[in-house]
Amino acid sequence: MTELLERVIAQLKSLPADEQDAIAARFLAELEDEQVWKAQFKSTTDEQWDRIADRVRQEIAVGEISPLSEVFSAQPEL
Repeated sequence: MTELLERVIAQLKSLPADEQDAIAARFLAELEDEQVWKAQFKSTTDEQWDRIADRVRQEIAVGEISPLSEVFSAQPEL
């Protein structure tokens, strides 16, 4: 176990049981989601990646894509 994870667990131990369970549920959901993404990426064929890249190029060519600088600058301030 990493030092960082040990620090997280030490802090979690100081929380009430219901808060520990809530955080643990979020961690488990995140881990499960990560496994799904890894499986999807691993099973994606070169042909599928090529089709995705072609679609993105087409969207860029017709102006359907916004630059990231516009997307991130448009976020409301907190």
